[in-house]
Amino acid sequence: MKKIKITAIRKVQHSDLSAMYENPIEHTCDIEEGTTFISVDGQKPEELCESAWNSMNYFVTELANGGGNFYDGWMKNPHSAMISCNDGFRPVSFYIEVIE
Repeated sequence: MKKIKITAIRKVQHSDLSAMYENPIEHTCDIEEGTTFISVDGQKPEELCESAWNSMNYFVTELANGGGNFYDGWMKNPHSAMISCNDGFRPVSFYIEVIE
């Protein structure tokens, strides 16, 4: 299987949506832009949150197994994907790419 590099590219905070809909919580996402993770054998990197992993698991597994070219040419690099976590208040966009 191929190793997969997962890089946090952008983190957005929708403060207006949080104020309208979210209950106050003590701990929110602490991933910073530029943070990288390595998936070995298609497994979730230990430090990556479960919510982000649930959003990207399919793409990481496919790339690790030699797949790619999602949605008939969606990405310039066919061995990559751009996926966002499913947090609607502070989504993080991740660039996922084969490194080996």
